[in-house]
Formats: sequence, C-alpha cells, structure tokens
Amino acid sequence: MLAEMQRELSFHPGIELIYKQADDNSQLQVKQVQELMAEGIDLLIISPNEARPLTPVVEEAYNSGIPVIVVDRKIASTSYTNYIGADNYELGRIAGEYVAALLKGKGNVIEVVGLPASSPAIERKRGFQDGISRYPGIHVLQQVHGDWVKQKSESALDSIRNILPQADLVFAHNDVMALGARNAAIKAGARSMKIIGVDALPGKGAGLEMVSGKVLTASLLYPTGGTEAIRNAISILNKTALPKETFLQTLVVDSTNVRMMQLQTDKILNQQKDIELQQGMIAEQLRVYKSQRTMLYVLGITLGAAVIFAGLLWYSRNLNKQINRKLALQNEEISRQSKQLMEMSAAAAQANEARITFFTNISHEIRTPLTLILGPLDEILQHARLQGGDRQQLSLVRKNAGRLLHLVNQLMDFRKLEFSKMQVRASENDLVLFCHEIVEIFQQIARKRGIDCRLVTTERTLPVWMDTGMMDKVLFNLMSNAFKFTPDQGAVLIKLEKRGEEAVIQVQDTGIGMSPEVMQHAFDIFYQGDVDNHKGSGLGLALCKELVQLHHGTISANSGKNRGTIFTVLLPLGNRHFEPAELSESSTKEEPQFYMADLLPVENGPEETGVHDKRSVVLLVEDNPELRSFIRHRLADDYEVLEAENGQQGLQMAFEYLPDGIICDVMMPVKDGHALLKEIKADVRTAHIPVVLLTARVTPDQQIEGLQNKADAYIVKPFDFKILQHTLTSLLANRSHLKEHFTADIPAGLRGTASRRTDLRFVSEFTSIVESNIGNEEFSIEDIYKQMNISKVQLYRKVKTLMGTNVNEYILNTRLQKARYFLQHEDFSVAEVAYKTGFSSPAYFSTVFKSKLGVSPTTFKGKR
Repeated sequence: MLAEMQRELSFHPGIELIYKQADDNSQLQVKQVQELMAEGIDLLIISPNEARPLTPVVEEAYNSGIPVIVVDRKIASTSYTNYIGADNYELGRIAGEYVAALLKGKGNVIEVVGLPASSPAIERKRGFQDGISRYPGIHVLQQVHGDWVKQKSESALDSIRNILPQADLVFAHNDVMALGARNAAIKAGARSMKIIGVDALPGKGAGLEMVSGKVLTASLLYPTGGTEAIRNAISILNKTALPKETFLQTLVVDSTNVRMMQLQTDKILNQQKDIELQQGMIAEQLRVYKSQRTMLYVLGITLGAAVIFAGLLWYSRNLNKQINRKLALQNEEISRQSKQLMEMSAAAAQANEARITFFTNISHEIRTPLTLILGPLDEILQHARLQGGDRQQLSLVRKNAGRLLHLVNQLMDFRKLEFSKMQVRASENDLVLFCHEIVEIFQQIARKRGIDCRLVTTERTLPVWMDTGMMDKVLFNLMSNAFKFTPDQGAVLIKLEKRGEEAVIQVQDTGIGMSPEVMQHAFDIFYQGDVDNHKGSGLGLALCKELVQLHHGTISANSGKNRGTIFTVLLPLGNRHFEPAELSESSTKEEPQFYMADLLPVENGPEETGVHDKRSVVLLVEDNPELRSFIRHRLADDYEVLEAENGQQGLQMAFEYLPDGIICDVMMPVKDGHALLKEIKADVRTAHIPVVLLTARVTPDQQIEGLQNKADAYIVKPFDFKILQHTLTSLLANRSHLKEHFTADIPAGLRGTASRRTDLRFVSEFTSIVESNIGNEEFSIEDIYKQMNISKVQLYRKVKTLMGTNVNEYILNTRLQKARYFLQHEDFSVAEVAYKTGFSSPAYFSTVFKSKLGVSPTTFKGKR
C-alpha cells in the first residue's frame, strides 16, 4: 500500500506524505492520529487497526473539518469522507464458493479468522459462511483466531493438532496466517492439505510468490488501495465530488493465472524505478540551482552588511560620547545606593538575629509539650494490664511523638550550624572504642531483623580529637539510614582504619542503594530521594556534612541501584587543625537522642491467613506498615481485612480473594495505585469492586486523574477515620443495592454459597468464559468444560451447587441480560442484538425474549 502511494505521489510533487506505523496497537494509533491533527494536516488517510477503539478519534478529526479517507478497514460509524477497500463480505463469499468448487462440494474445512474486533475479519467470516452455506457437504470443523499474525495462526492450529489431519482445506483471512497454517499442517503430517489465503501481494515472500511456489493452493487478490487513496485524496483537496465508498475488485489467484499476475507486477515495479531515477536527476538539478542562487544572495547580503557596518561605526562614535556623560552620573548614583545598602545590611543582620531567637524559642515551645506527652505515655505503656489493641495504638503514638522530637532536635542543630551558633568542643578520644559503643547500641535492632551488624578494624586503638556529641549525631544518622534502607537478613558494617594522617570511618550496607541523581544531591538540605516508602525530612545527611566539616573533615557517598551504599568520613589526626577555643580537656559524652524504633519492623499482631467468617472482606493496599496496621486495627471489628504492602501484591490478592471493597494508597513501590486501579476496573472478575484511593496528592488535577481511572472515592491524607469508615460502608451498601437490582430477574448467580477460595475461583472462571463467548452462537457446554479442564458431570454439579441454576439456563439468562442492555443503551437493531448475543436468528431471539420477559424485543426497545 505504501509503495503504491509513493508511486502515485511521484506525479504530485507538491503533496507531502507523513507516514506512521502503529504495529497492530490501537492505543498507539489513536495517539498518532492526535499528533497528526496537532501538526495541522490537510487530509487524513487511515487504516484502522480495530473499528471501535479508533472510531472516536476519527470522528474527532472529521468533525474538526479534516477530510478523512478510511482504507481497508472501516470504523464503527459513517463519520468519514471516503472509504476505499474491497468488499470483504463479497471476498469471503467468493472464497466460500471457490472452496466448494475446489473440494467438489464435499469436505472438511478449518477457518483461521483475523482480529475479532476488526471489520474485515467480521465481514470475511460472514461472507465465507454464506458462500459455503449452499453446499451441505462442506463442513467447518473449527474456527481459530490468528489475529492477522503468522505465529498466532500457527500456534492456534497447533493447539488443535488432533483435529487438523481431518481437514481437507484451511481458509485463512490473509496470506500471513495461511503460511502459519501451512507450517502447522506440515508438523501435523498433513502435507497435501490445501491452503487458501487472502491478499496475493507481489514481492519477496508475499502471496503471489507463495502461490507460484505451491506453498499456498490459492489466494484471493485483496487490492491495497494505495493508488486509489492518493487519487481520491487529490480529488478531495481539489473540491471534486466523490462517492462515499470506493469498492475495489477481487479475483482468485491460483496456478492458472499466477504467472500472468507476477509479470504485471514486475513491469509496474520496473516503471517505478525509472520514475524514481528521473526524479533523482531533477532533484540534483534543483540542488545546483538553489546552490547558485544562495551564493548570489550571500554576496548581496555581504555588500549590504559592509555598508551598514560603516554607518554603525560613525553612529557608535557619537554614541560613546553620550554614554560617557551618563556613566559619570550613574557613578554618583551607585555611590549613594551603596551607602543605603550598608544601612540595609545592618538592619537585615538585626532581623536575622531576631529570626534565630524566634526559631529557638518556638522549637523549645514544641519540645515542652512533646516531653509532657512522652512522659505519661511511657508510664502507661509500662502498665502490665494494658490491653493488646490499646498497647498497639499507644505504641504508635509514642513512636511518632519521638520521631517529631527527633526532627525538632535536628532542626535546632541545623539552625545553630547555619548561623554559626554551634561550636566544636574537641577532646582526644579512642575512635575504636567510640565506634564499638555505637555498634553495640544497634545490636538489639540487628538481632530482631536478622542483620549482620559489626565493627571491622585492624586497629587496637586510634586516638582522634573530636567533639563526641557531634560525632554521635554523625554516626547515628549514617547507621540509622543504613538500617532503614537495608532489608532483613542484610548486613551493616562500620569499617575503621588509619590512612596516612587521617582516620577513615566507612558505614557500609547491603541496602537498595541510590541512583546517580540521588547520590549527587544526597547531602543537600531537604532533598528526598526516589524511594517513596523511605522518605524522611531531608535533614540528616545535610547535618552530618556540616558537623564533619566543623571537624575539618570530609564525607562522601558511593552507591548504585541495588548495590548498597558506602558513606566515608575522613577526619584529620592530631589537633593542629583546631583553634584553641575549639579544644577541651574533658571528654564528656552526651547521651544520643535519636529515635531508633523507625528501624524495627511493625508488629501487626496475629496474621489472618484467609477469610473465616461471613463479614464483608476489605483489601487494604498500603506500603507504610504503620498506617496499614492502624487502619487494619480500626476496621477489624466490622470487616475481614486483607493486607498487601504494594500494588502488585494487592492485584494478586484481589484476583485470589475477590474482596467486597479495596482501600488503596496511590504512591507505592512496584505498582502504584493508579496502575492497580486500572487493572482492577478492566478485569471482568473485579470491575464491580468499589475502590477508595488514599493519597497526599491534593491538587484538583491529581484528584481528577483518580476519578477518571474509575475510583469510587478519593480521600486526601491526613484524613478523619470516620470519613473513611462511612465512605466504605456507603459504597458497600450501594454496591449491594445495585447488585440486587441488576440480578433480580435471573437466578442467584454469584451471591450463592461460593464463599471458599476455590469456589470463588471456579465461579469467576466460569462466568468469565460465558461473558467472553456471549456473541458466539456456536458456543456450547463442551467449550466450557474443556477450557476449565473438568468433566461435564463436574461442571453441571458445581454450577448447580454454587449458583443454584443449570448451565444452559445461566447462559441463556446471561445472553438475555446482555440483550436487554443493548436494547436499552445501544443504537442496535433487534437483528444486530440477536447476533451479538449469540442467537442463531432474530426470529428465535424474539421468541425466547418474549417467553422469558413477557414482551417482544421491539416493544422493549421502544420503552427506553
């Protein structure tokens, strides 16, 4: 098609063709059409991958005034300027009659269908069935889907290898799938099987060559329409009237006429090469002409520039004199402003001092109530009779109050450093003993989490002058970060050595590491990395850097994604680098105030391994273990709560347990909340489940994004728990009312006794198979028990037990329910609804519909 378009465009040099390839991806094709519209194209030629997904964007282009030519495949409306393509129904009918003639009216056939949602596949299939319907001796053994692709066609036929040898002929909807059918037939030992395809394209390995080489028995010519597309496009742009549809003719290509077809195509290709050669010669002449013209322009511009430059020189000489006079006046103004700036600087220094005083006072004001909170909490937590649930809630309060106190302390330290209010009081200390004491403090945490934590050094003693209080903060921050980002059963090491005139301290972990971008900003104040579930205040490492620099040392980091992290601190030996006022004889060490419970795993109490009672089941997907534990505890009295720590785990549990409701965070590792929501709502098994999104993202655009993804509710953190509780209760109640309404006139389906996990899986798989085959009139019970890999007796027994109905009745009621929806909400005729819901004829559909619902489909449709 593209070659034909380019060949025809050689006669229209003023037309530019912009070509985009979607690779069988409907979403990508929609995006490409939107990009072309944004570029301001004059006319759109499109071959839709699928009819319905491409209909809205084609209608948008057409309604915006852009002429649209639809080639080969139609869309689901008539909002286009011109359609070009073969009559796919007629092509299928001719194929059916040719097959009947080839098999002399008697034989078995397998049909390989294209993409089910594409209009060519639907029309060719219908035409083929009508073509062979007049020959009762022709039987279609099987229809398989090849989706226009060789590999899928071959794989689909391989899956029915036991049936394949019974067939006399395979009819594939295109030559590519026909080649896959030939490969499958050879593997099945049916080398003499006749294979018929569609397209008969010229070129290496294409349909004509396969027919000529007897790979295919025959192929039906499907003109690409490339030439006609360009000709009609030119006519439309020239305001020439055209019919709405341009149908291309077809014929059967077999051994009787394939040689003649190849000769014709070879002649056309040779003519195209001659045209391209002539165009190349013309282009070369144009290039020489443009080059000479450009040189002439350059000479003229150079001459004009020389004249202008001379005038500018004269003008600039006069301008300089004026500028010198202005500069003298500006110098006087600058002197006056400098004096004002000095006065303003003095005032700013006073304001800065007032700001420091205010910050110190407010920080102390925060610390006082925190102390009053922590004291009584510690006493209450030591009470032996405290209930388990109450103890867990108070422990959570204690932990977060301590975290707030630690943050206030860090802010005060950093402000002191920023305004040079913190002074080093260095004394001589044994660095080996100092590091050993810090490692000992972390041993309890290491044992609980199975982390290898130890000091590695060959030095017996290493005297270093340092302020022990400051170095406590440095090493505690580095060790806390190492434990925070290291998984259980990992390792955190402090390595200590003497290197020349420096003491080297390395804190090494086997954690998740940092990307180069994060490592570049690791020591910047308030910078937070790209790990959502480990975000901190962004103060710790910045404070470490300032404290190490006060010791005239350096700190650096070496890391990589999933390679762990090494922080290296270099401290100079001796005390010559300190000022006399920075030295102290005593080596008093203040007790560190770091809150280390952040590094311990959250104790959630006994784990629930499954659903044990008949309460509603709620799946909680939240990566923060503390918030997850808090919500689970508050909901446990009313619901069975399942927990997942990331989106991927949550998706698996949703499919496994089919909960009644889902509470989901947005920002999570592995798979975020929006991705989880899309997959939940796109799957027929879980689309009915109400989903509540929890997030700290508060802008309207972010909330709109969640609602566009079909979230049932959107709650912003921090939130009142009563709002979450009432929202969940309301959603579950509304969902129950809707379920009662839409299932009132069919047997009690999924609301039956299927409460166990295996029964839920069975019902989900059974209903999914029925839903996916609702439009297949040849769909039978045999298809169900074969796909589910159980016996026919087992299928009848489980459906009757779990759903209170028999299989045939459920299929019929499901079809009628779908038909009611189409009649109420879609603009389909009664005949179209009958075929879409799997009835063999409109008359039979009307009879069944009236017998079940007491009214004819036409009357029911008129009442909407």
